[in-house]
Amino acid sequence: MNKSKLNDGLELYCLRKTEALVLDSHVDGYFQHGIQIKNGDVIFDVGANIGIFGLRVCHRFPQAQVFAFEPIPDIFKVLKKNAELHGQGRFHCFEVGISEEEGSAEFTYYPNSPALSTSHQDMWENDPDMWLKAVKGSLEEAPKGYRWVRFLPDFMIRWIANFLVSGSKKFKCTLVPLSQIIESHQVNQIDLLKIDCEGAELFALKSIHPNFWPQIKQVVVEVHDQGGRLETIKNMLEGYGFSKITIDKEKALEETALYNLYAVK
Repeated sequence: MNKSKLNDGLELYCLRKTEALVLDSHVDGYFQHGIQIKNGDVIFDVGANIGIFGLRVCHRFPQAQVFAFEPIPDIFKVLKKNAELHGQGRFHCFEVGISEEEGSAEFTYYPNSPALSTSHQDMWENDPDMWLKAVKGSLEEAPKGYRWVRFLPDFMIRWIANFLVSGSKKFKCTLVPLSQIIESHQVNQIDLLKIDCEGAELFALKSIHPNFWPQIKQVVVEVHDQGGRLETIKNMLEGYGFSKITIDKEKALEETALYNLYAVK
């Protein structure tokens, strides 16, 4: 764990500064297609990683509350430190993964690219070409200060792709349904539910009991469209009263099955 600074000078703890800068460059992308938050709102961040989204929310909206979920122990330690550094008691961290049933699951942690850590590593292993395309697209859309990487030759891109997933570690992590958190913490409204949990997004959505869906006003979810998952999630959210649903794809991920879905009531 290192203490570093983002491009605007905001101090934070991180595992890899380059990844922290990339994650920070994506924050504004969540506020598209009608997604808005204001002071006093409650945000649930499933797959929070080191908490950069939560940090930005806490700084922009001094009365907002953030509930952040991250199951990987090495990443959670950094998330917790960032919440203590900037959260001022409004940034609540949970060392759990989100699933339909309470239990546990084996997660794969990638030290060279912590944001990829997942309990569904098969989504990349079953389609290595998609992983290579994702890395290539991300390099081509690298944040300011790293744009020289778009000129790397293909053999270097392949080496980077292999490096990012090398040296992986396995962790057995706790799983809980979101309904359990909502009920135990007496959450009456979720103004934004953000989900980026590397292949487990449908399980996270299904972990919410129908009784709680009227409390949820907006959803942003990264969807790995395998087996018709994108259409399943779209139909699910329409059934729960989300009248404006937008499906978007980041330019860096045009050659992959990764989509961002924005839903507003």
